[in-house]
Amino acid sequence: MVAVVDFDGGNIGSLIASLERRGSRFCVTGDPEIVASARAAILPGDGAFGATMRALVERGLDEAIRMRIATKKPLLGICVGMQLLHEEGDEHGYCKGFGYFHGRITRFQEAPRIPHMGWNGLEVVGRHPFVANLGERPYAYFLHSFRAEVGTDTQATSTHGEQFTAIAARDHVMGTQFHPEKSQALGARLLDNFLRIIED
Repeated sequence: MVAVVDFDGGNIGSLIASLERRGSRFCVTGDPEIVASARAAILPGDGAFGATMRALVERGLDEAIRMRIATKKPLLGICVGMQLLHEEGDEHGYCKGFGYFHGRITRFQEAPRIPHMGWNGLEVVGRHPFVANLGERPYAYFLHSFRAEVGTDTQATSTHGEQFTAIAARDHVMGTQFHPEKSQALGARLLDNFLRIIED
């Protein structure tokens, strides 16, 4: 069972539809016990780093996420969900993240326009199973003003005035800056890879 974390943090309808198309067994839940114990979990999110973390804390979901990380249960963070897996962010004030991936989430400094909105190409730089078989010229749909620096856990990058992490992954924890469920063929491959990984 895949637990889709529900903290009233945005529209998850597209993600639910994408999981349904794959015949995946999942539940949408704000119950910390279910989030902590499920075979796999997805942490989606729209909005600001700090506000999202506060929403998780208010519901006890932050500790459920920490428990998943500590017990090495598969976790996928999407958009702000991926950003929160980093050490810290400064969107709407400084806030600590979960600290699994190294690095800080900061606003674009050299972007031609903010937010970064629209289709953009990826460069796959890692070999984690999550980024397997993405094709020669993968494209994803982005909508964000803050980004993660390229680091040791970066599996794919994109460039919008400056290079940033588009996909991060290490061991059982994975994340995408973009919404895979809105990124057509590329997103479908990533979700398939995630579901394949959690079955292994």
